[in-house]
Amino acid sequence: EDCLFHAQTSPTNKKPLKMVLQDLLNPLPSDERQKHKLKRLVQSPNSYFMDVKCPGCFKITTVFSHAQTVVVCSSCNTTLCQPTGGKARLTEGCSFRKKLDASS
Repeated sequence: EDCLFHAQTSPTNKKPLKMVLQDLLNPLPSDERQKHKLKRLVQSPNSYFMDVKCPGCFKITTVFSHAQTVVVCSSCNTTLCQPTGGKARLTEGCSFRKKLDASS
């Protein structure tokens, strides 16, 4: 029985019920990414730190992905990102990369 749906009859009205067969211990990575951070099989945050390169002076600054304040470059005072309701919006021309986990 490796079909996606498994039909059974309901004890009360004898109509067939459909039950989805899904491996709950080995979910697909694409399904896990779409779930809420607390509903995942292993809880993980949606936020991260990133290195942002200033488009004017090319200096690298570490910025939190969900920054709630305006972040400016320390050397040339260029705005690097603006806060929104969730993730911070990078200024046009800024490039970034996610920082790797520092615990390893």
